[in-house]
Amino acid sequence: MSRVRICGAQAILTMDDGARELSGQDILIENGVITAIGADLPAGDHDTLNAGGCVVTPGLVNTHHHLYQTLTRAVPGGQDALLFGWLQTLYPIWARFTPEHMFTSAQIGLAELALSGCTLSSDHLYLYPNGARLEDTIHAAAELGLRFHPTRGAMSIGESAGGLPPDSLVEREEAILNDCIRVIDAFHDPSDGSMCRVGVAPCSPFSVSRELMRDAAVLARDKGVMLHTHLAENDEDIAYSEAQFGCRPGQYAQDLGWTGDDVWHAHCVKLDGAEIDLFARTRTGVAHCPCSNCRLGSGIAPVRAMRDSGVKVGLGVDGSASNDAGNLMAEARQAMLLQRVANGADAMSAREALRLATRGGAEVLGRADCGQIAVGKRADIAIWDVTGIESAGSWDAAALILAGPMQVRDLLVEGRRIVAEGQVTTIDLPKVIETQNRLARALAEAG
Repeated sequence: MSRVRICGAQAILTMDDGARELSGQDILIENGVITAIGADLPAGDHDTLNAGGCVVTPGLVNTHHHLYQTLTRAVPGGQDALLFGWLQTLYPIWARFTPEHMFTSAQIGLAELALSGCTLSSDHLYLYPNGARLEDTIHAAAELGLRFHPTRGAMSIGESAGGLPPDSLVEREEAILNDCIRVIDAFHDPSDGSMCRVGVAPCSPFSVSRELMRDAAVLARDKGVMLHTHLAENDEDIAYSEAQFGCRPGQYAQDLGWTGDDVWHAHCVKLDGAEIDLFARTRTGVAHCPCSNCRLGSGIAPVRAMRDSGVKVGLGVDGSASNDAGNLMAEARQAMLLQRVANGADAMSAREALRLATRGGAEVLGRADCGQIAVGKRADIAIWDVTGIESAGSWDAAALILAGPMQVRDLLVEGRRIVAEGQVTTIDLPKVIETQNRLARALAEAG
C-alpha cells in the first residue's frame, strides 16, 4: 500500500466546493486517494514529503493539445501565418511522421506539461501517417505516469474534395469509425481514478464530412465516451461554416449532435451570444487556448461571457507548433491577462484563472474525481516552491499566477511522485530530448 503525507505547506489552494485556502495543514494519501486533510495529522507509516516554503495546488488539467506537434516548433514559413496558411505549411511535414515521431514527441510534450504542474492531459491526434496509431501516444503517457485522455481524431476530406489537408493525410470514414471502436475497446477505462479515457474527435468542420460528424457522435454515445473537435476558432472558420453549411458553427454543432455534457470544443474564439447560451444550456464544454489564439492571430475568446453564462471552461496549451510552449501555468496567466485586456482589470482574478487550470479543466473532461484537493479525490497534486526569486516580495498565494514560479518542485499523480525537486523521475528525459532533436533535424533537412 502506497502512503504519503504532505506537510508544512505555506498554503494549500484546494479548489474544493468551499474554495478553501489552508495553512498549517497536512494531506494524507493512500493508494492514490486523498484520505485526510488537517492539522498535525499523525505520520504513521506514511512517507513524509515536506512542503515547507511551498504553495500546494491540485494538479493542473490540460483540455486541448496536439502532442505530435512538439517536433515542429517555430517552423519557418508558418510562424507568421493565420490558421489555414499555417496548417498548409505544416501538413506536408507531418505527413512524414512515423510511430517513433509520435511516441517521442508525445513524451516530450507530456514531460513539459508535467514540469509546469499538469497531472491530467487530453490530446487530439487526428492524423496517422506511415503506420502511426493512437496507442503511440497512450504508451508514452503510461511510461511518464500522467493521467491521459487521448482522442481518436480524423480527417476525411482532402484537397481534391475541397478540404484543407493533403489527400495523403485523410482516411476512409468507415476505417476511421472502426479504429475508434478498436482503441476504445482496447484502452478506455471509465472508472474513477482511471489513468486513460479515450474520446472520439473528428478534426474540424473543414476536414471531415457532416456524415462523419454525425456518425462519430452516435458511436461515442453508444460507447459512453466523450466527443471533441475544433470549433469557431477564427474568422476564416466562421466564413467557411457559413459558406459550406449555411449556418454558424454553433448551429452546425447542435444539428449534428455535438452539444451536451459529453462534448467539449477547442478554441471557440468567435462564439456569439446565442452560441454561448446554447453551450451553457446544454453543458457543452470549452477548451480555451489563449497563447495559441494569440500566436495565430485568432482573437480573444469571450471567456468572461462564457463563465458568466455558466459554460464549463478549461485551459489548453494547444499544439506546440502554434504556441510554441507547453506550460499550463503560463496559459493560466495569459487567460487572465487577455480577459483583462478585453474587459477591464477586474475581469478575471488570479484565483479564477487557477480554477480554470484545475477544477475547470477536470469538469470539462468529466473528471469529478480530479481537479481539487479534497478527501476522496485522486491525489494529483502540484507543489510549488515559492522561496525563489519569482516569489520574492510576494504578499499572497495568488502570486503563483501573477509572478510564478512557472515550474513545479514536485508533482504527484495518483500519489506517485512524477516530478521530484524539479526533475522528471519516470523517464530518462535528457535521452528523450536527444532523440527529439535528432528527429526534428532530420525532418528539417529533408525539406
